[in-house]
Amino acid sequence: MEVVTLWYRPPEILMGVRGYSSAVDIWSVGCIFAEMAQGKPLFTGISEIDQLFQIFSKLSTPTSETWPGFASLPNYHFEFPNWKRRPLKRLFPNISDLGIDLLTKLLIYNPDQRISAEDALRHPYFSSEVPEFSSL
Repeated sequence: MEVVTLWYRPPEILMGVRGYSSAVDIWSVGCIFAEMAQGKPLFTGISEIDQLFQIFSKLSTPTSETWPGFASLPNYHFEFPNWKRRPLKRLFPNISDLGIDLLTKLLIYNPDQRISAEDALRHPYFSSEVPEFSSL
């Protein structure tokens, strides 16, 4: 059974986790937020492994610090390339610092640490500025 359209599918599902929570939807919201900001999808994988590689190459390969238990997930392969973290601001120069902070919290690898929908709606991004993106 497939859960979530591939381009918006969170890494825990791609890594073979069967039990999941509303955190999968939060990841998808992060992908949509990024897509709205840059005018194109953030991750455009053509297969599950390609999708993982696109995520890892942009956000870094997870580690035991960024995602405890990552190495014990069903689809883990020790041969995953080791991509280093790049600042999201470099990928999204047109998003404000508050927008980058929100996006970072939406796209946290560990679903248990990902921001909740309620907390996302209370994020200062939505109350301290009118969301604007530069023309694309």
